[in-house]
Amino acid sequence: MSAHVSRRAVLGASLAAVPVLSSGAVGGAASAWAAGNEGGGPRVTDPGAYVSFAPREPKPGSFSLVGAPIVVSADDHTGVVRAVGDLRDDIQRVTGVRPGRTIARNAVLVGTIGRSPLIDGLVKSGKLDVTGVRGRWETSLQAVVDHPMPGVDRALVIAGSDPRGTIFGAYDVSYGIGVSPWYWWDDVSPVRRNRVWILPGRHTQGTPVVKYRGVFINDENPALGTWAPAYFGPGKAPGQPGGFNADFYAKVFELLLRLKGNYLWPAVWGRAFAEDDPENHKRASEYGIVMGTSHEAPMMRGIEEWNRHAGGGKDPYGGNGEWSYVRNSEAIKAYWRDGIRRMVDEGFEGVVTLGMRGNGDTSLPDGDGIELMQEIIAEQRRIIEEITGRPAAETPQVWTLYKEVQRYWDRGLRAPDDVTVVLTDDNWGNIRKHPDPAERDRAGGYGLYYHFDYVGAGRNYKWVDTANLTNLWDQLHQAHAYGNHGLWVTNVGDLKGNELPTEFFLNYAWNPDSWPQERLKEWERRYAAQNFGEADSGPVAEVLAAYGRLQARRKPELLNRRITLRDGEVVYDDQQTPYHFAHRELERVTEEWKALARKADRVARTLPARTRDAWFELVGYEVEATANLYDLRQAEFTNLLYARQGRAATNGLAAQAEAGLKRDFALADRFNHEVAGGKWKGFQTQPHIDYGDVERYGPNAGWQQPEIDNVAIPDVLFPAVRRIEVPRAAELGVSVDGAEDTGSWWPGGATTAARLPSFSPYQTRPQQYVELFNRGRTPFDYRIQSSAPWLLVDRARGRVDEQVRVEVRVDWRRVPGGRAEAKLTISGAGTTVTVACTAENTSARLAQGFVEAGGYVAIDAEHHDRVVGEWRRLDGVGRTTSGMTPWPVTAPRRTPGASSSPRLEYEVTLLSAGEVTVWAEVSPRNPALPTGGLRYGISFDDAAPQTVDINAATGADDGTMNTAWARNTSDNVNRTATRHRITRAGAHRLKFWTVDPTVVLQRLLIDTGGLPDTYLGPLESRRV
Repeated sequence: MSAHVSRRAVLGASLAAVPVLSSGAVGGAASAWAAGNEGGGPRVTDPGAYVSFAPREPKPGSFSLVGAPIVVSADDHTGVVRAVGDLRDDIQRVTGVRPGRTIARNAVLVGTIGRSPLIDGLVKSGKLDVTGVRGRWETSLQAVVDHPMPGVDRALVIAGSDPRGTIFGAYDVSYGIGVSPWYWWDDVSPVRRNRVWILPGRHTQGTPVVKYRGVFINDENPALGTWAPAYFGPGKAPGQPGGFNADFYAKVFELLLRLKGNYLWPAVWGRAFAEDDPENHKRASEYGIVMGTSHEAPMMRGIEEWNRHAGGGKDPYGGNGEWSYVRNSEAIKAYWRDGIRRMVDEGFEGVVTLGMRGNGDTSLPDGDGIELMQEIIAEQRRIIEEITGRPAAETPQVWTLYKEVQRYWDRGLRAPDDVTVVLTDDNWGNIRKHPDPAERDRAGGYGLYYHFDYVGAGRNYKWVDTANLTNLWDQLHQAHAYGNHGLWVTNVGDLKGNELPTEFFLNYAWNPDSWPQERLKEWERRYAAQNFGEADSGPVAEVLAAYGRLQARRKPELLNRRITLRDGEVVYDDQQTPYHFAHRELERVTEEWKALARKADRVARTLPARTRDAWFELVGYEVEATANLYDLRQAEFTNLLYARQGRAATNGLAAQAEAGLKRDFALADRFNHEVAGGKWKGFQTQPHIDYGDVERYGPNAGWQQPEIDNVAIPDVLFPAVRRIEVPRAAELGVSVDGAEDTGSWWPGGATTAARLPSFSPYQTRPQQYVELFNRGRTPFDYRIQSSAPWLLVDRARGRVDEQVRVEVRVDWRRVPGGRAEAKLTISGAGTTVTVACTAENTSARLAQGFVEAGGYVAIDAEHHDRVVGEWRRLDGVGRTTSGMTPWPVTAPRRTPGASSSPRLEYEVTLLSAGEVTVWAEVSPRNPALPTGGLRYGISFDDAAPQTVDINAATGADDGTMNTAWARNTSDNVNRTATRHRITRAGAHRLKFWTVDPTVVLQRLLIDTGGLPDTYLGPLESRRV
């Protein structure tokens, strides 16, 4: 063992074990650190489940926590002693009584097995049974012990298998008594309690399934990057005031430990952890945090450590300043040696990143040859052995297959067996690769790098939490099911703002089996209770769940980008709404957000005053600000439509959009200046509206945040609203439902006759309408006449100031069978417009299942008629309702077509024979399985199934991150089409067949000739 290794910095093993710096691989397939408790071990409980607030002793032998002193040995790890201080603070926050430090008849005893004389004495005397805890990784025990030592009648003993286990045990008590892990980060005040009891018995939260569990602070400018140096003081590196110092990281470390995390990739945007404060690594050791570096920063050195000192043709190591292993290898190797030497000299616990990427999160400038990467990894391991004096396998190492690096693996390059191979998502929450069962038993095991924040292709998403909890669960469950348990780390962006997904990620990594899909709603309610109190947890959880479902439709940064296919090519339009005017889609989605904001406001009004700040930080801001953004965008894009049509209402909508921008600023100002007395000044500064303005920001504006010279700037409206000159004289204009997206209007703004979408007694689309608008400032009277008694309007006469919407309906009792035609004649301001109308009176005898109306059938996947095989409903995973996926996720590839083959069946009624197109809308998953590809089968009735390779059909490539992939991830759906011949009108069975697991079906759309262009697709068809 190296003489430089500090045993006080080693938290991952008991005293008798070797230090973590010598403990070898991160985690093998056997996951020995997470093996089940042996017989006689303590009962595994949910966090804090052994705490009661009953007014009197809930069970004989319970321990009263109020007023009990907390005793810890000074010989224990400094992180344990420090965490005990936090536990004292937490108990005082809850009870108003601060625990003492000296022994009493009722006392709390805290310590690490094999390190604390206090705990070891209890074990030796037989008073404390540590069966199932001792010798494990990060495992804790909470036990009520009677007469543990002379002078003590009853004690709560918190013991850990290693120092981090003890820390987790102490913080679990804090959680149980009602202190949120986010108490400091979100100003969460706990519920005050007069009585706090620890139930009798031996309790544990078990051994973590994933060995290293952490977060990556990234993309932190402008929000965190503005706030942190102002609040904690500047960085200490010369000329680098924006660095994050040890006081800042102390708050991050504490939060991680409260969430049972143990691992950190520190901030990288212009920041260097080791240089920004010489105390940073020391503080990590004092807290008990394992340090790592990101996928682009090998050998325990942040990439900014190179950028700050290399350039102009030179670097501190005598090289030419290039970040190139081919052209500057000796300097690069010397730089790496210093990183490993610092880890050894300072004695901090670390996991070393191997490999090499290009500077600035890019591919290597030297190309991606396998031989080069083999040489790089081999040289890095030689350096590790040289500096540590031990075999490389005794130092934990990871190789992260991020972006282009996965190609090395796919082409056959394998890291040494002891290295943990970290697999990744595609930056948008869809895992790219799972371990191949044939290679599952590698000693180093596998890891996962995931994202709640991203900067890059498609478009940045950095502003508010947009993670969908069910989608997150599905992806983490897949990683768990495929044996990925070595190291999980997630990009949390600014950290604050991604609280809910961050907490779930770390909770799930600790014990995936504790959180099956059936408990997701319970988890969300517990999260709400921890931050706002049990009494209000239900309504708060409902708001959070609805928020996650609505955000799953599209990132808010993308609300001014429509993505279409034109002649097979993906086309971006950054001055158009992705939602359509057709089917009132833009109106409907905006109203859903506004309704959620109203509900959130009602919930907020019922909460205690102590939760006001926490509510705005954790829920209120993200709901209100996103709802406001949707309202702003609706006004903005409706303004642009109206300007093209010359409507008198145009300028009012411009003012409405501008008022929305001011409200956006006002909400941010409240966050920055009012919440918690101005504690978060400068934090809410992330631009999110002005993406896409290449004239203002340059060619990267399509994906990069609004910035000039790499500095983010405040938003403006893009596209800009328009104001028009409205003449005095009245002039009638008519717009009809279904024509708004083209901008057509009558009599002067269209080349075809006005026609409403066809009417059907089975339609579920919003009611058809005509809109009468004024192109002048003088009001006028209007009149609408119908040519048939069955065609009705809700307001046949009236007055138009700016505009009037008139709904058109059909009296089906008076419509002749089959197809009927009629027209509306609209008169006003001396002008007449005729609108054609068609009614399709489908016979009720023909209708079964989902009935065609308007030229299409729309089906939500969960509403199947028959299920063959095992499927799982993923509630809320899709853009509309839920998704259906084959189960289990590790099932083998199946051949569709046999009577027993797994499938979903849907009964539909089609009105005519002929060719139809079926669009299957599936979640934008990647071909992560060892079998390659991601396939499903589809057929009608007894026809042979067509097999569709989803990614091949869409052209999406998660490796190159091409425009087809960006379209699918931006839209949060893969759309694939198949053609089918229907031989007769009437009832049919549409069958969706399992080929590969992990396919998530959201919707099926049958286009018989009238499927409208919309973002979410039409509302689900009527089912009879």
